[in-house]
Amino acid sequence: MNAEVLDQLKTHLGANGLPYAIPIHPNLVHLTLGLFILGILFDVVGVLFPLQTLVFKFLAIKAVRSNFFDVGWYNVLASAVITFFTVAAGFYEMMLADAPSDVKSAWGLQPIETMLWHGVGGVFLLTLIVGMTVWRGLQRYVWCKDESQQVHWSYLASGFAIMFLLYLHGTLGAQLAAEFGVHNTADMLLRLGQNPNTLLK
Repeated sequence: MNAEVLDQLKTHLGANGLPYAIPIHPNLVHLTLGLFILGILFDVVGVLFPLQTLVFKFLAIKAVRSNFFDVGWYNVLASAVITFFTVAAGFYEMMLADAPSDVKSAWGLQPIETMLWHGVGGVFLLTLIVGMTVWRGLQRYVWCKDESQQVHWSYLASGFAIMFLLYLHGTLGAQLAAEFGVHNTADMLLRLGQNPNTLLK
């Protein structure tokens, strides 16, 4: 992007380094995480449903196996949709990031390295989540449509592997905010020599 355009944009930034008060990317990230994790967990409950029927009867909960698979499917689908906006907001906010260059993260990475890994990882995870959604849709509507169990164990194992990657990737994002102060309002004010306690009341 043209450096002059970026400089013009930066004149309209708030204390957090963004043209709006609350960063969008971290909020969308948590929506992506919650939807994906819940989708996989509800599918696990659906797969293990025959083992849990006594528990549901004891708790007087009327549960139908297909309902757990419905919740799993719609959560993974929503996660795939929202992740496009998550990645887009992340790249926009990364473009406006102004991190100190003399600090290293707990993993020994400089801010620019952390941002690059976080950006590339975000696109990779978007691809994996969309792939999982397509896989889940094929299981629901083609391969297992006449079966009581809508998902395969390999799908669930892949979901847990992606959850681990999400954890690693989220750690990079947390390091950007906590260790480098990227779009962290209090950190930015402290770097400017101002007191966040008086300015943010």
